Amino acid sequence: MLLALSHELRSLWSARSLVWVLTRREVAARHAGTAAGIVWPYLQPLLTVAAYYLVFDVVFGMRLGEHAPTRAVGAFLVVGALPWMAFCDAVQRGMTSLIDAGGLLHKNPLPPVLFSARAVLASALIYGPLLLLLALAYVPAHGLRLAVLALLPLLVLQLLLCLVLAHLLAILAAALRDVVQMVGFLLSVGIYLSPILFPLSLFPENWRWVLWLNPMTGLVQGYQQVLLLGAWPPASVWGVSVVWIAVLACALNVLVARSRDQLVDWI
Repeated sequence: MLLALSHELRSLWSARSLVWVLTRREVAARHAGTAAGIVWPYLQPLLTVAAYYLVFDVVFGMRLGEHAPTRAVGAFLVVGALPWMAFCDAVQRGMTSLIDAGGLLHKNPLPPVLFSARAVLASALIYGPLLLLLALAYVPAHGLRLAVLALLPLLVLQLLLCLVLAHLLAILAAALRDVVQMVGFLLSVGIYLSPILFPLSLFPENWRWVLWLNPMTGLVQGYQQVLLLGAWPPASVWGVSVVWIAVLACALNVLVARSRDQLVDWI
């Protein structure tokens, strides 16, 4: 079971030193030629979430309803928006990783999974510290409760989700370039189909199942529980996230097995 995926994991582990070198180069390439240097990849998302807080909390002082995790709109948006930006960055870059590395893959018999993993890990090196910084900013509101420890498994689950989904989409994009355009559209509207811009309680109850079609819904709720309420995420957060990863892993296993002989030719 999952033999093809197991082979990919073994290839990734065997070439872990190369993956680390490729990941560092990927991070360096993102700020190459910029005056701000290594600060720039971190500065962009920080400025975005700072703008949310400034506009909604400081300037307009907008407030959510009584059933929301917090009354401050800006504080609510930041907790969901930063993980969502990390997800989108990892998936988009991972999805085009095989296409971008086409020339290299034609000349060298390297496992394709190295390149989608490189893109996702590079995003993790940028957004991981930012998510931890976010935690440091919110945790004092509730003190160092035991629930803070839930952040680590949440981050691990998000990393696994991005690794599996990015490699899955990278293979599909190599076979059909339209996938890049379609997924780009889905990511642009996905923020509206998740409890990021509004609490889950404000969405019509009969249509809440639609939000669970977004693989980030469970994780976003987990971050909100920990950072806004200081509470351990409910079982639904863990269950839905694990189910999403398992389903995508099974799909990836089938896709890897069927595309192994043609993948390089598609690129």
